[in-house]
Amino acid sequence: MNDVLRGLLEQSTTLSVEEIILHIVSSALISIAIYVSYWFTHTGTAYSKKFNVSLVTLTILTATVMTVIGNNIALSLGMVGALSIVRFRTAIKDSRDTTYIFWTIIVGICCGVGDYIVAGVGTFTVFIVLLITGRVRNENRILLIVKGSRNNEMNIESAVFEYFDKKALLRVKNSTHDTIEFIFEMSRKTYNLSYKRSKSIVETLYDLGQIEYVNIVTQNDEISG
Repeated sequence: MNDVLRGLLEQSTTLSVEEIILHIVSSALISIAIYVSYWFTHTGTAYSKKFNVSLVTLTILTATVMTVIGNNIALSLGMVGALSIVRFRTAIKDSRDTTYIFWTIIVGICCGVGDYIVAGVGTFTVFIVLLITGRVRNENRILLIVKGSRNNEMNIESAVFEYFDKKALLRVKNSTHDTIEFIFEMSRKTYNLSYKRSKSIVETLYDLGQIEYVNIVTQNDEISG
């Protein structure tokens, strides 16, 4: 048993300079595809150039670590222990950013152990999938916020539901002794239909009288950086 453990601990991989260069360069080349994919699918407020550059460097660093570790179990355990003390607190802006982080790590691991075909085919497949679906955006929702006299409660609700053909959803109703506030939610498509009317929803509501304010807010799930 001791001989087996000693053999595992002493096991190591000797790579030539050419192999080491090939591992690192291949990871750098494939990381360019990741960079292009992130840049193309994240144009807009959520795009972070610094994060995109970090994806490239993370790929190369992961490949470097895997090249160093090789089959040396003792070194791999030491590396895991050393990296375990690092605590990452970078906020993820977009749920897709997690996909890119895993993508870079997997490519780095594949290149670090010399599985270039796996890294290349996997990268090509993910690139095509993100190319097709990457620009999908959540539909913006419109919030209509109305505050007026509590005596006008029924008139406000009726006016909004009639104006948007009952497609506006009442999400919040806040009231005091004298005032009442409504928050209606609707899709962008429903709101755009209001442009075909001769009178806007704002004018329609103010015509009721005793309206303190009318706010229209665009809401979505994208986080600007």
